[in-house]
Amino acid sequence: MENLQTTIQQLLEIGGFREPSVSVDVETRKVEIFVNEGEWFKKWLPSLVSDFDHLMRLFAKKHDTKPFFVDINSYRRERERIIVDLANAAARKASIEKSEIRLPSMNAYERRLVHVALAIHPEVRTESEGEGKTRCVIIRPIV
Repeated sequence: MENLQTTIQQLLEIGGFREPSVSVDVETRKVEIFVNEGEWFKKWLPSLVSDFDHLMRLFAKKHDTKPFFVDINSYRRERERIIVDLANAAARKASIEKSEIRLPSMNAYERRLVHVALAIHPEVRTESEGEGKTRCVIIRPIV
């Protein structure tokens, strides 16, 4: 997959990023990208991650393989940590107050993070509710 690493590196350089760092782990299907662009760049990270996800799906389809998981400047890793922390805090609140907690709307991947994080929690259960962009996780206490 050295070809993939070179292709991503070239795309980033064409996009004007200075000295991007790209690492590809074929075994775990992960691509980690680091670019040093300063504070202004942070607001564009969600869009850039989404755009690279789309490119990786196209690449995988063209090469008849599974897609790669893309993380840029550890944005996804940090987002996952925040979501799991939110889920745990909501679970504590739901079990203490004995009331359901509705989390904000999330995409399927983020909802799955919540369900997995709380799957073994003995005092709450989780359900997804809603449709499309408004789909969210509800954390309910087990009474």
